[in-house]
Amino acid sequence: LENPKDPNVLQVIQRLDTYNPDYKEMRTYFKKVDKSVRKSLQGKIFDRYLKALENSSVGKKAPGITQFDPAGNVYSLQDLKGKYVLVDFWASWCPPCREENPKLVAIYNDFKYKNFEILGVSFDKDINAWKKAIEDDKLTWKHISDLQHWNNGAAGVYGIKAIPQNVLVNPEGIIVARNLHGDDLRKKLEEVLK
Repeated sequence: LENPKDPNVLQVIQRLDTYNPDYKEMRTYFKKVDKSVRKSLQGKIFDRYLKALENSSVGKKAPGITQFDPAGNVYSLQDLKGKYVLVDFWASWCPPCREENPKLVAIYNDFKYKNFEILGVSFDKDINAWKKAIEDDKLTWKHISDLQHWNNGAAGVYGIKAIPQNVLVNPEGIIVARNLHGDDLRKKLEEVLK
């Protein structure tokens, strides 16, 4: 607020909570930034990021994702329509993601026969590292990637700037939760998968 003409302020706003971003809060601060910053290239990119977060927020239709599985076959989020799907954004090189994986495996094993699926979307760029992490961590659900690292196509449409993050999509394709982990995810699944 004290530096409304400094373009670096956009990075400060973005870092309010990189793992669970609140587009409404960020939009409030963005509106207080000087018009010259909002209209700059960085400002336009930041505005697009906020729109992506809004368009992938709870209550919205989940944006489509179509990428390749580890065998090189095309696979889509839409292929899982009719199930509850946790879209899990992660990468083999991300320590917090790898720490989260054992909890996800346990949750998946408890709910996979109750109309629940996980779709792992990897931000890897090395296919061998990606495949090895899937095998090492025993991640038996569907996985896709475009091997574009942070430029992954899903990152743009879901507003992902830090991982791990996830969205829970209902059988109709509507996002019902965002960034639930561990016990919070388990409670939500118990609630919706009665």
